[in-house]
Amino acid sequence: MVALRDLLIASTQRLTDAGIAADEARTEARLLLQHAFGLTREQLILRPDLELDSSVLEPLLARRASREPLAYILGERGFYGLSFRVTPAVLIPRPETELLVEAVINLPARLGSPPSGFAKGLLDIGTGSGCIAVTLAKLLPDVQVWATDISEAALDVARENAARHGAAVTFCLGDLLAPLPPEQRFEIVVSNPPYIAPADAKTLEPEVGVFEPHTALFDPISGSDGLTLYRRLASEAPARLRPSGWLMVEVGQGQAEAVARLFADAGLTNIEVREDLAGTPRVVLAQKSGLDRT
Repeated sequence: MVALRDLLIASTQRLTDAGIAADEARTEARLLLQHAFGLTREQLILRPDLELDSSVLEPLLARRASREPLAYILGERGFYGLSFRVTPAVLIPRPETELLVEAVINLPARLGSPPSGFAKGLLDIGTGSGCIAVTLAKLLPDVQVWATDISEAALDVARENAARHGAAVTFCLGDLLAPLPPEQRFEIVVSNPPYIAPADAKTLEPEVGVFEPHTALFDPISGSDGLTLYRRLASEAPARLRPSGWLMVEVGQGQAEAVARLFADAGLTNIEVREDLAGTPRVVLAQKSGLDRT
């Protein structure tokens, strides 16, 4: 048995030795202790002499020391104020992706429309954990939300998250828009597609490059520039948008200008680029003409 105080110190040092930044290591050690022993944050602070069996923590600590993401170990990740189940089958939700959600929910004010009922249909392409689709379904209960993904395992996680939050989402297995009924049209299409060029794999932290699903991270074409799926979205999505509908995507660092050009070349207008909190251009918005030529 080991005092909580000493176990926290030892765990923090072990994570630091594994290459995790010291401030993050201490925070993550606390979270692992809470998870392993069912402790509250207050107990961590108020009961430093609590005797604990270190063998209970060891398997979790070993996984994190191997650089497995904390979210996979805990099985949870917060997104836009909701808690989402995550597994190695899905990309871990990231704060910058919340900008896509904000772009959608702020659209009615921009258009001078009421905050609910402004869209009859919304599609999330490459839904993964379902964090975007489920969050929007909760925030916009009058909107019909659809979501697609090429991974059945990912859709299983997304369905679980939809059920957890009581969100009505229609999930479809397949590539981009292919699994949808051909007559289906949407006011909004959103996507956070795989946009990392395969050549950049070596630059990623182990948590990302080793543990997160490669189909959710990397451009599917070997040797490509990371824009393959944006080209496909520019080509395929406008036909599925209703007149004056919107296409909104998350982009990687340095990709916003190129994606904006792709959307312009596809005939989309009112193109806008929005930055994340770090000042990185992160979301590209584009609107279809009010005259339906498809």
